[in-house]
Amino acid sequence: MSRELLMLVDALAREKNVNKDIVFTALELALASATKKRIHDEADVRVEIDRDTGAFESFRRWLVLPDEEVEIPAQHIGLTDALEDDPEVQVGDYIEETLEPIDFGRIGAQAAKQVIPQKIRDAEREQVLNDFLERKEHLVTGTVKRMEKGNAIIEAGRIEASLPRDQMIPKENLRPGDRVRAWLKKIDRAARGPQLILSRTAPEFIMKLFELEVPEIEDGLLEIKSAARDPGVRAKIAVKSNDQRVDPIGTCVGMRGSRVTAVTNELAGERVDIVLWSQDPAQFVIGALAPAEVSSIVVDEEKHAMDVVVDEDNLAIAIGRGGQNVRLASELTGWTINLMTVEESQHKQETETASIRQLFMEKLDVDEEVADILIQEGFSTLEEIAYVPLAEMLEIEAFDEATVNELRDRARNVLLTEAIVDEEHLDKVAEDMLELEGMDKALAAKLAKNGVCTRDDLADLAVDELTEMSGIDDDRAKDLITKARAHWFAEQQ
Repeated sequence: MSRELLMLVDALAREKNVNKDIVFTALELALASATKKRIHDEADVRVEIDRDTGAFESFRRWLVLPDEEVEIPAQHIGLTDALEDDPEVQVGDYIEETLEPIDFGRIGAQAAKQVIPQKIRDAEREQVLNDFLERKEHLVTGTVKRMEKGNAIIEAGRIEASLPRDQMIPKENLRPGDRVRAWLKKIDRAARGPQLILSRTAPEFIMKLFELEVPEIEDGLLEIKSAARDPGVRAKIAVKSNDQRVDPIGTCVGMRGSRVTAVTNELAGERVDIVLWSQDPAQFVIGALAPAEVSSIVVDEEKHAMDVVVDEDNLAIAIGRGGQNVRLASELTGWTINLMTVEESQHKQETETASIRQLFMEKLDVDEEVADILIQEGFSTLEEIAYVPLAEMLEIEAFDEATVNELRDRARNVLLTEAIVDEEHLDKVAEDMLELEGMDKALAAKLAKNGVCTRDDLADLAVDELTEMSGIDDDRAKDLITKARAHWFAEQQ
């Protein structure tokens, strides 16, 4: 019997072009399945075949769990009972019992007919997939084999891939027989159909296409740092030169635009803007907004946003058709870009200055003149006044040392008082609201002052109510309210 089993394994491995170990594993599962039917359908059975001799042993096993967690007696055993068999056993170990091997010729062969073919098919699929992945080809080239519910099934060598409708370039009309290039977006090993999921709309696709067309990228002289796309219409890529002698934009454009044209043709006419990447975020944003000219820019590191000021003539260009230009610039740079005219910028600045002036006058008990001096010197929060190095404040010509120390003391006292009040309000806040993703203690204290103390209180708010009482932006407010309401829908389901 052992010799027959080895011959069977060898024949199957050759026929299906899979590793012998895969066939052995399939046989072990088939024998285990047949053995379970003989003793108990819920039993956990393990079969071990000797790879050299073909002899096999069968074991029934139980997983050792804490006594109170034993749910399936056919598969689990409590720690107390397990210790009687093996004094050194621990939770998570297995207790095994040797079983009399079944007659492979009578029962095993029948079970093997059911289990082995499927396991080998799975193994063949896995082998083909692994062979493909070993080549590390992120750019897949193949032929449209068929269309299924709008999705294209692409044949690339021995492997099939799926190009979903939403990953195709809009207005693109693919037909069976068409040659297609696409980016490998993800691998779905659990899928019964094609396991490779492709995309022609991903930013990575255009980056890879430029890599093919521009040898300097592969040589490391140039680097594409990021890309943003409105598929089939317009794209922006950010390039950086690692060699001062190489012009990044000219190199990517190519002689008479040959390189960028080749990419555009592959992307159904998608127009590509090539932007010079900069380590300075403000400079990078200015370049990304081209062809619009920027008058001035204010960076808010905390909110990861920029107020970009352009004159009236450049506003429409900066925004682009349907907001396309500013949206792509924002995606390319990773910064939120707030476009505004000079007048809007001045109005915003005046409003913010008035708000800071009011804060200083009220909290520090100073007159308008002192508040304006602080603002002119770059102070915008009480924390800055309280904790900025003393030497910096002493450089303010309008203040003597006594005034500086008094202002610092007042600011610290206000912050201390507010912290104590916040702690008192935090005591009223429910744990489920504090644990909400995106919530912090400072925000929770603000909300508690307005009577919002539980997750349901927060869920009942409208976005504008939350922004007004907390001072957070609309996006964060929407996100918090959505998360606060999530348990309502979970309970309904």
